[in-house]
Amino acid sequence: MDLDATQVVTGPPTLVLIGDTRLRDEVRRIAAAAERGLDERELPIGRHAWATAPLVIVDTMAAHACADAGYLRRVGVVLVTEGEPELPDWQAAAAVGVERVIALPGAAVGLIEKFAEHGEYRTGDGVVVAVVGAGGGAGASTLAAATALRSAAERFRPDTVLVDGAPLGGGIDLLLGIESTAGLRWPDLVIEDGRVSAAALHGALPAAAPGLAVLACGRGGAGRLPGEIGAAAVHAVIEAGRAAGDLVICDVSGERGPHAERMLDCADLVVLVVPARLRAVAAAESVAAHIRHRNPNQGLIVRGPAPGGLRGAEVAELLDLPLLAAVRAEAGLPARLERGGLTLRRGPLRDAADAVLSVLSAPAGQGLR
Repeated sequence: MDLDATQVVTGPPTLVLIGDTRLRDEVRRIAAAAERGLDERELPIGRHAWATAPLVIVDTMAAHACADAGYLRRVGVVLVTEGEPELPDWQAAAAVGVERVIALPGAAVGLIEKFAEHGEYRTGDGVVVAVVGAGGGAGASTLAAATALRSAAERFRPDTVLVDGAPLGGGIDLLLGIESTAGLRWPDLVIEDGRVSAAALHGALPAAAPGLAVLACGRGGAGRLPGEIGAAAVHAVIEAGRAAGDLVICDVSGERGPHAERMLDCADLVVLVVPARLRAVAAAESVAAHIRHRNPNQGLIVRGPAPGGLRGAEVAELLDLPLLAAVRAEAGLPARLERGGLTLRRGPLRDAADAVLSVLSAPAGQGLR
């Protein structure tokens, strides 16, 4: 009896980017025989999905599209063709850096070998969130910090790492009231060989709460500069947390540049924070489009007050983004931040943070609608 590939659950799923129906059906048949699950998607996809799948199978058109999109070269990419490959197929393979071209159905055994060779996840099961603001003062840093505090308090993951991505933002440790707590900041962090262990990070960084490590930017003063953040260092920190099963929350705020782009690329979810004001919503259209180019997995938090009566559902419809929460302004929050750092109590900010965590804890495919 033939096996149905959709029923196979052995091993982590292979990412399949194939538009041709007959070729896709052939890959399904081979996957069923090899007892491998498939994660079939259409382009564009998030770069995290591309980078972390144990094996990626593409056809010629998808290979060209991935190369044009600038996906990083990686091991474990296979190009399949219907019949013997021709010059355009080999050109596509070279463009995206595949490790093998397999002609189907004749060379099906070669694909089975690749299923066996790349049958394990490349990284751990941690989760990465990037929080972005639409316009200055949107509240992205505050939401990122609040979500980290709630994650630690609820033990959402064994550990939570809050990563500051705004070198000129004054330091997220100041927002949390731990600016005097000993520990490394970005200017102090030296990462050799592009790798760092999660245990080393947890031990070296200041803690804002039990189970919450904070990697903050430095501050200027006395002629010093806060220092740049390298994209490679960002990648090392994020992947260390992911491999350890942590929740990694990146405060991108309104930053641009290689380090911010890397945070967007690596994120399982990008949360866009938009104040319910006309100009902020106008800015959010451009921000959402920029993010979508790098990562389609976006969710929206709309934050009050709404002087013109803008409703969260209206903003979500305009931006064509799933609404995670629409919250009113939280009374007394600015004063609390000035008098010793962020603390959470029942109210809109905590509700927004819980909305983000609820999406991350939803079963696969049920988080964003």
